[in-house]
Amino acid sequence: MLTRGLRRGLGYAAVLFVALLLNFALPRIAPGDPADYLLPPEAAGDVTPQQRQEALSDFGLDASIPVQLQQYFVNLAQGDLGLSVRYARPVTEVLADRIAWTAMLVGGALVLSTLFGVLLGFASAWRRGSAADTGTLTSVMVIDAMPPFFTGLLLMFVFSVQLDLLPVFGALPASGATGVALAGDVLERLILPLVTLTLGYLGTVYLVARASLIGELEEDYVLMARAKGLDARGIRRHAQRNALIPVTTITLVGLGTLVGGAAVVETVFSYPGLGLLIYDAVLTRDYPLLQGAFLLLAAGVLLANFVADLLYPLLDPRVRPTGAQVG
Repeated sequence: MLTRGLRRGLGYAAVLFVALLLNFALPRIAPGDPADYLLPPEAAGDVTPQQRQEALSDFGLDASIPVQLQQYFVNLAQGDLGLSVRYARPVTEVLADRIAWTAMLVGGALVLSTLFGVLLGFASAWRRGSAADTGTLTSVMVIDAMPPFFTGLLLMFVFSVQLDLLPVFGALPASGATGVALAGDVLERLILPLVTLTLGYLGTVYLVARASLIGELEEDYVLMARAKGLDARGIRRHAQRNALIPVTTITLVGLGTLVGGAAVVETVFSYPGLGLLIYDAVLTRDYPLLQGAFLLLAAGVLLANFVADLLYPLLDPRVRPTGAQVG
């Protein structure tokens, strides 16, 4: 088990190394002079050659590519992601200000989409072929087919414009509330982005849960349990326990999908997370900030996949190598 974990870890480390190289190449393969991406767009016509050279020097872009690559990894080892062009602050500080909002949004969506996806998927599997199963399957597929930005705009129109029930902009109120009142306002502003992101991943979990339980119900151990007279409740308990194994994996692997969807949702609702930060960084050509954000997201997704890779053999002994033991 330990050997397998080390082997998998080396594989993910190699993927992370490639991601680091791509992150390094991002501002350097962009068309045009790198200084154009480091200076304010409105000042492009008034910049002297000396100012351009100073901008390149400030960000270490006046050295050769091998020297820049070496310095890039040295800075990473020291936790230095550079200086944001737009905010004139260290990238690590800017990311730290935003990551909590994205973590709350993505974490909540992951929990809710898994919970409701499993409940609906298992309910459909038990009633496979019935009108209830067909109706649930159709409804979930229709929701899943809608892009997150469309779902968000639809919810915004209904609950904010028409019903005037929920706020639609930002994460913090302008009233200066504190304590319980502040927590209530934050949760109220989280509802629409959270529901939008949850609906965007609900279909995936639902289909996996439904297909997994249907497959388990056709296994020999279920037929044997029925032949021995085990009641429906007992059969359901055993089958659902095994059917949760692929759901657990897809939940962790789906973290990358939710992070990608969060970028769109945060932009629609002006929610101050990493997604909106990346969108603003693209508009302002803040490449140091983009590099830091992409690196953070890539590392998070790889970590989630690595954990899922390690957990799966623990959850399902059938995929363990012959003779392998847990521990």
